[in-house]
Amino acid sequence: MLPFAELAVGQVVPALVIVAVAYFVRGVAGFGSGLIAVPLLLLVGMPLTQAVPLIVLLDYLASASHGVANRQAISWRTVLPTLPFMVLGVAAALILFKTVDLEWLTKALAVFIIAFAFYQLFARAPARSESRLWAIPAGGFGGLIGTLFGTGGPFYVAYLQLRGLDKTAFRATFATLYLIDGGNRIAGYLLTGLYDLVSLAWLALLLPVMALFLYLGGHVHTRLTQEAFKRGISALLVVSGIALLLK
Repeated sequence: MLPFAELAVGQVVPALVIVAVAYFVRGVAGFGSGLIAVPLLLLVGMPLTQAVPLIVLLDYLASASHGVANRQAISWRTVLPTLPFMVLGVAAALILFKTVDLEWLTKALAVFIIAFAFYQLFARAPARSESRLWAIPAGGFGGLIGTLFGTGGPFYVAYLQLRGLDKTAFRATFATLYLIDGGNRIAGYLLTGLYDLVSLAWLALLLPVMALFLYLGGHVHTRLTQEAFKRGISALLVVSGIALLLK
């Protein structure tokens, strides 16, 4: 029997609302679930070592449910160079989980979220570069930050923009990178004991909410542009990041 009794009563309703909002936004805009959900879950008292593995697993299931469309468009020449550095990044993050005070990691997450929000608001798309050396920071930081904070996607997006892939190849290659990276993270969490029966209880509780609101978001017709969504999400990230710093 799953230990639902061990879930903090005061966290259940807020967690349901947070996951509903995060995956509704992802359904509409195609991104943002981890960036939204993780800091808000921390604000309602869920520890970092529980919130991040949980959201990574939900994100992975959400991505896997869609599958990798246009598999023939995957740029494996872009994916393969990132893999060893991705693994190193995941391993480094797992070591940090075990050795660094979680309060410091939470503050680091807050700073990262605020920095990313401002980057998303003001940065321009990088100029195209054919150098495969960009696979080193993309895989390394994608694995590291993704495992620590559940938010490694921006590094892969920047890397693929540098590679100058067309829209179809971009989406297929990003999905592939995310599924490989997510699989590495989940395996690492399992090996280091970050998933337990309480995690399974949270998963059983939140998975139907994730699936429902991801579906609803994907079927909403809105006049808001992708840019407007980015600005709204960035504002939310700045607020949640500041709240984490002050917590």
